[in-house]
Amino acid sequence: MAPLRSQLCLHRPPARRGTWRRLMFSNLLGTVYRCGNLNFTCDGNSVISPVGNRVTVFDLKNNKSDTLPLATRYNIKCVGLSPDGRLAIIVDEGGDALLASLVCRAVLHRFHFKGAVHSVSFSPDGRKFVVTKGNLAQMYHAPGRKREFNAFVLDKTYFGPYDETTCIDWTDDSRCFAVGSKDMSTWVFGAERWDNLIYYALGGHKDAIVGCFFESSSLDLYTLSQDGALCVWQCDTPPEGLRLKAPAGWKADLLQREDEDEDGAERETTIRGKAAPAAEEQRGKVQYSRVAKYFFNKEGDFNHLTAAAYHKKVHLLVTGFASGIFHLHELPEFNLIHSLSVSDRRVSSIAINGSGDWIALGCSGLGQLLVWEWQSESYVLKQQGHFNSMVSLAYSPDGQYIVTGGDDSKVKVWNTLSGFCFITFTEHSSGVTGVTFTTTGYVIVTSSMDGTVRAFDLHRYRNFRTFTSPRPTQFSCVAVDSSGDIVSAGAQDSFEILIWSMQTGRLLDVLSGHEGPISGLCFNPMKSVLASASWDRTVRLWDMADSWRTTETLALTSDALAVTFRPDGAELAVATLNSQITFWDPESAVQTGSIEGRHDLKTGRKELDKITAKHSAKGKAFTTLCYSADGQSILAGGMSKFVCIYHVKEQILRKKFEISCNLSLDAMEEFLNRRKMTEFGNLALIDQDATEEGGVTIPLPGVKKGDMSSRHFKPEIRVTSLRFSPTGRCWAATTTEGLLIYSLDARMLFDPFELDTSVTPAQIRAALCQRDFTRAILMAFRLNERKLLQEALESVPWDEIGVISSSLPDLYVEKVLEFLASSFEESHHLEFYLIWTQKLLMVHGQQLKSRVGTLLPAVQFLQKSIQRHWDDVSKLCDWNRYNMQYALAVSKQRGLKRPSEPPGSEEEADASEDDDSSLHLLRRGPGDGDGPLA
Repeated sequence: MAPLRSQLCLHRPPARRGTWRRLMFSNLLGTVYRCGNLNFTCDGNSVISPVGNRVTVFDLKNNKSDTLPLATRYNIKCVGLSPDGRLAIIVDEGGDALLASLVCRAVLHRFHFKGAVHSVSFSPDGRKFVVTKGNLAQMYHAPGRKREFNAFVLDKTYFGPYDETTCIDWTDDSRCFAVGSKDMSTWVFGAERWDNLIYYALGGHKDAIVGCFFESSSLDLYTLSQDGALCVWQCDTPPEGLRLKAPAGWKADLLQREDEDEDGAERETTIRGKAAPAAEEQRGKVQYSRVAKYFFNKEGDFNHLTAAAYHKKVHLLVTGFASGIFHLHELPEFNLIHSLSVSDRRVSSIAINGSGDWIALGCSGLGQLLVWEWQSESYVLKQQGHFNSMVSLAYSPDGQYIVTGGDDSKVKVWNTLSGFCFITFTEHSSGVTGVTFTTTGYVIVTSSMDGTVRAFDLHRYRNFRTFTSPRPTQFSCVAVDSSGDIVSAGAQDSFEILIWSMQTGRLLDVLSGHEGPISGLCFNPMKSVLASASWDRTVRLWDMADSWRTTETLALTSDALAVTFRPDGAELAVATLNSQITFWDPESAVQTGSIEGRHDLKTGRKELDKITAKHSAKGKAFTTLCYSADGQSILAGGMSKFVCIYHVKEQILRKKFEISCNLSLDAMEEFLNRRKMTEFGNLALIDQDATEEGGVTIPLPGVKKGDMSSRHFKPEIRVTSLRFSPTGRCWAATTTEGLLIYSLDARMLFDPFELDTSVTPAQIRAALCQRDFTRAILMAFRLNERKLLQEALESVPWDEIGVISSSLPDLYVEKVLEFLASSFEESHHLEFYLIWTQKLLMVHGQQLKSRVGTLLPAVQFLQKSIQRHWDDVSKLCDWNRYNMQYALAVSKQRGLKRPSEPPGSEEEADASEDDDSSLHLLRRGPGDGDGPLA
């Protein structure tokens, strides 16, 4: 067996082969809410928000956001959360449903409801759930904790409404549920066959029902309609008064069993309600009576109610309107508590947490998500993504922040750890075309179509420089040199490159020579050389140190769309219109290689395309390029749903990432959908969403409703910008879906390095017992299991770290630094790991400097981790310093006041007695003495 084992040993090269396989979708930033309903988790600390065809969980207590690793085929329509918070039913616009576990973050079951579903709701006991689709409601048995062959089993189908159903609400005991409809009626159905409950409609409204809510431990009902009317319905029977219908007899039971045996499966029950039952049928049955009707303000667009939520324990009703205003009322008295405005767009969804303190509001028009604490009148969460497409992004040098610019003229800065936007700059008046960080990481430079280039300070959060051109022009790209003093921007209409000084803000020079719009700019990280790409089929290299003259002109075979330097500055990559990526040596101006990417793009077919996807791909190309942190690979993206990663030296495709599977976007399908082709033309030409909220509908001749300028269209999938993190552990892409983050999968436990049969956990622990720390650390890194690595490193005494560091080979120093950087993210042993870091850098500093190109990602990852802790500790120290200064100032002020008072005065004596008595009470404690504390 020994020879066979030696043949099976894994001998890995230093460059890990599985790195690209471990890069997986990590998080979705840039978009916080699209459409659908919001939900709070059971503990009330997190908000579950649908974002396109994905679901994001915002942890409000820990200030983090996380996107679940699952996706639907279309945009999510509704999300139903189980009472225990373990399961979620996610339904998209096409009627496909995912049963997802929020504990293990995985899809447990897939189901198709055969129609568009408007809402889904679990019963409070968690045994059943109801979905509304079309003009009916269907009740299913909810999946339990036992293994089941079919997770969704249909129980009953309820008919009654004449139009589409809109909302659901359950009673507290799960005996009945109410369904609202667009036919202005509300139906009360029973989960069981109750003898004294007949299913009939509750009217009284003049518009579609938006919400219906049961009162706590009662069958009393509140209904709200779009015209801003609230009806209060009182029931003459308590929930305990409902009687089960007696069985029809043993003959009927026997016949039913025979029918079930013939069918081979249990048939669901179909229940039909009556809109106006006869008086004889209502005698002795449950009766509803309307006791009150209230109206909201009817000023302007106030009366158009769009969303509502009710908390049964605190009797709090929250209503949202099309004008962006939301009300808080106390029921049943209908007392107004608050009237506030979110924005000028309609409120799409409202949710209240379990305690009734936090209210979540979603606005689909602007992509806003707010969590409002109504008692203290303060924001818990206030986030808004780019409500137009994002165009560009840039990582900060330490990888902690991402800045994005969009067509909505906004510049947003996102924290990569929390996933939240913490500052938004709105100084630009037109679309932002380029963003970049300076090498310090505290200055952001942006270019815009409004003809300005602006510099923003992340210390004071302000626009401290505005660079303009002598004549009006539109800037298409921006770049800053490694010193941070030279700012360059390319003009789209004048074909010029403008150079400014960051220190003075003055225009230094205007570089002319291109004969087409400037499509990309990039500075050499190691030299003061600027590369500019243009549509005139050239790339020019400008020497900033030699009077900005053109040193080289690289002739291309097609229009240049993007240009970028390798991190070490020794190579230049250019993307052209003919779907090629060419590589150049900037010193000798010689082409060193090229990649043909036409077949790797695989663009989809648009709904209105007359040609196939194969032929439409001929006009597509890569529009953005980015080198990996080690410079061995390059990322490329464009007008396609794929991001390609190529090996530069071998010029082969390493992996393709499909950024989205959302069919609600255009250019996603490869083949034509024949179902949409009719004898009258393509159904895609018809606005299918015209009857939706805010759309245009003309039900009768001469009658118009809605905004005639409103149009519904499907955005086309594309990748506008790609950037690799300086830490080398993740990369980001701005797409039609949002800002997607792909990072290394940290859940992979076994990733060995030069493993052989002598390396086992037992051998590692035996070496630690013998105090042979160097051998134990080397074996632990070869086995590469995180717990063993942590055990081996933390077993070293702190006074022997320097000796152990000097005995480590150079190949393992890089791995120790990577492990230390990742340990800083989660470990509390800061001083211990800082000693390790200091000793390693002091001992191996010279050897590491010679391999700066390959070690740069690991060092930057280490810097990011240390910088984050330094920021946290510095804030705490500053806070303590301010408190100590305040305490010293107060004590000094009291010391100055006391000598001015006459000695032995009565006021001073009384004060001293009060001080002594208070100290005595504090020392005595609540359990000492006979009487109570005053």
